[in-house]
Amino acid sequence: MASFAQETEQDTVAAAPAWPEDSLGRRTPRGTVTGFFSAVADQDYTKAAFYLNLISPIDTIQDGAATAKALQRLLDQNSRFLPRSWISNEPDGRLDDDLPPNLERVGSATLDSLQIDLVLEKTEGAEGGPIWLFSAETVRKIPVAAVGAEATVIEKTLPNFLEDNNLGGVPVGHWIGMLVIAIISYLAAWGLTSALAWLIHYIWRKTREEPTYGVIRAFSLPIRLYLTAVILVMLSQRFGISIILRQRFSEFTIIVGLVAVLLLLWRLVDAIANFSRRRLTHRNNMAGISIVLFLRRAAKVALLVIGSIAILDTLGFDVTTGLAALGIGGIALALGAQKTVENFVGSVTLITDQPVRVGDFCTVGNTSGTVEQIGMRSTRIRTSERTIVTIPNGDFSSQKIENFAFRDRFLFAPALRLRYDTSPEQIQAVLSALREILASHDKVDQGSARVRLTEISTDSLKVEIFTYILTSDFNEQLEIKESLLLRMMEAVNTQGKGFALPAQQLLVTENGNSKADHRKDISDTSPEV
Repeated sequence: MASFAQETEQDTVAAAPAWPEDSLGRRTPRGTVTGFFSAVADQDYTKAAFYLNLISPIDTIQDGAATAKALQRLLDQNSRFLPRSWISNEPDGRLDDDLPPNLERVGSATLDSLQIDLVLEKTEGAEGGPIWLFSAETVRKIPVAAVGAEATVIEKTLPNFLEDNNLGGVPVGHWIGMLVIAIISYLAAWGLTSALAWLIHYIWRKTREEPTYGVIRAFSLPIRLYLTAVILVMLSQRFGISIILRQRFSEFTIIVGLVAVLLLLWRLVDAIANFSRRRLTHRNNMAGISIVLFLRRAAKVALLVIGSIAILDTLGFDVTTGLAALGIGGIALALGAQKTVENFVGSVTLITDQPVRVGDFCTVGNTSGTVEQIGMRSTRIRTSERTIVTIPNGDFSSQKIENFAFRDRFLFAPALRLRYDTSPEQIQAVLSALREILASHDKVDQGSARVRLTEISTDSLKVEIFTYILTSDFNEQLEIKESLLLRMMEAVNTQGKGFALPAQQLLVTENGNSKADHRKDISDTSPEV
């Protein structure tokens, strides 16, 4: 069995493709494009010919060099080429571009109103494995004699010394021209966006008010940057800037476009969050403010993560491997930071369920106070002692929470103890007077109000009062409670015998020793034996 497994493993290894490295880097479409541009930048057109699938192998060195130079000239004059990071770096190329598996489209060029598709095709190398070359069909369409007959705009403009001196395989004048075009592109974009904003502001007067003004302001800078990148690409093509320089700047223009989109989303998040916070503050909705702040923070974190991944992918980094590494690292981090995750989940629970809001007075466990802040990790409570208690959200959400802010009325349930020598007629008068006090107050809930003699205890006659005070303001209920109690004291003293006061009697025995008797109403006149 072990021998069979070893043989199977050996067959699998033997079947796996193991091609030697191509010295010119033509195993992938991106490698072919990069190698071709590197060769023409060094003006080594003989080497550049090895990246072309020449129609005839005869006179390859002479004809191939001329074709490579003609292709460079065609790309300089009027062409659109994919940025380097958008070209596949896999041996099989892109399989989702609606082209045959052996073809890869990398751009297009225009010559005398004739559009030429720039296509790579996969061939098989002498030592096996794929070799990507500019396709024979593309090479056939390159008119070697016709290309370069007319000078480009920048060639007509630049003096000879700027055209003859090279920097990085590109004439110095092209570098200067690219800088001038970038400045012109930004000024043109600034003028267009400013004119458009003024026109919208003039036609639509609502743009002078929030939130429309905030949205217009959020759009202005990102659109200006995006337009700058678009105009830069268009003008550099029209003016005939070297394809080598344009290809080096292609990734930069894509990054500018990505930053513009991310900046637009970032500023829209701020504009919407600020508008929502003002509306919620006006409505005194503190829970809504907490949700808005949390969502704004989460949206910005998501934009930073997505933007970083997109920019790294544009620069040619393998983000798939990085994301896989982040996933494994995330699992390890989660195992080592369970409390942090628990607190984060607790904060989400507090914001969604809203058991408390900022400004609410509550009791959590043994802590009572006013909620001052609900954060991502913890909640801060200002106690009556004016101290700050910080409770992790994981513990906060798992405890019993009593929120006093939602109380719509206050319970009023005093127990009055009358003297034993109060007659039944006096008790009836006291009860009637107490009921009249409750009935005459407009802040007393009449549906729940009751006054009853409930107990004849060892030291008093117990009268229980039960009702609700119809207010949610703590200070107002204290004022109403004080008024009711004063009137009830007056009713008991005028209609009855007064309140029973517990007293302690000292008994003296025959031998002269003393001992404390049980607490007893001083109105009790029964003889002591």
